[in-house]
Amino acid sequence: MMRRLAFLLRPSWLALALVVVAFAYLCFTVLAPWQLGKNTATSRANSQLERALTAEPVPLTTLLPHQDSSAPDAQWRPVTATGRYLPEAQVLVRLRLVDGVPAVEVLTPFAVRGGPTVLVNRGYVRTDDGGTRMPQIPPPPDTQVTITGRLRDSQAPAKNPFSENGFRQVYSINTEQIAAFTKVPLTGSYLQLVEDQPGGLGLIALPRRDAGPFLSYGIQWIAFGILAPIGLGYFAYAEVRARRSERTDTGSDAGAAAADEPAPPMTVEQKLADRYGRRR
Repeated sequence: MMRRLAFLLRPSWLALALVVVAFAYLCFTVLAPWQLGKNTATSRANSQLERALTAEPVPLTTLLPHQDSSAPDAQWRPVTATGRYLPEAQVLVRLRLVDGVPAVEVLTPFAVRGGPTVLVNRGYVRTDDGGTRMPQIPPPPDTQVTITGRLRDSQAPAKNPFSENGFRQVYSINTEQIAAFTKVPLTGSYLQLVEDQPGGLGLIALPRRDAGPFLSYGIQWIAFGILAPIGLGYFAYAEVRARRSERTDTGSDAGAAAADEPAPPMTVEQKLADRYGRRR
């Protein structure tokens, strides 16, 4: 039996087995968890959005009571806040698209009366010349106002922020990065204004509640991780059968060749013995 399986120790088979094992390992530890994790995050965001659409606004300080607060379980929840904008710490988010047109989003810190300072996404402004020149940004009110917005989770940081032509600019809405950039302490969550708010600009639409293909992709990677070793075993079994069949055919051909081989010629003594033996 061991001799029949000795071919599995050849370099080509060992290399194939190594590739299959590595692929299955990646499927179970990297690829499937990656897609399933994205499905979990998408389902969480969809559930939060669905609950928030029917929720009544609450005071911001009930969810963000102090400067270090964040509300990851209340994303999209509508809240109200009274206070003042801090336009001197305003920041623009680059490389946004609205209906296929380049735009920037305008972020302005908002000092809540009796509460923390929260970053407010006032909305978008389309850029001029295909995004190469910054547009005129309408200033926010310089008096105390009451605003309503939806809580949003801070995004992952992207490239380093910078200042150009008098504008502070970033590539993502990361409150920790923006706080360090503007020297203004900010809460972990930020606000996205709803329609018709003081200081509001172009309204940023709510996302569609789409679960996406992440769950099916995760299941597919798990299936690939299971099928890869099974496929390797099938090919090894097919190789054993092919080798066994080859040996059987070789033995049959040898027996047939021996049967078809002509007998050696008889000597004179053998012929005489055969003739007189038959007469008797």
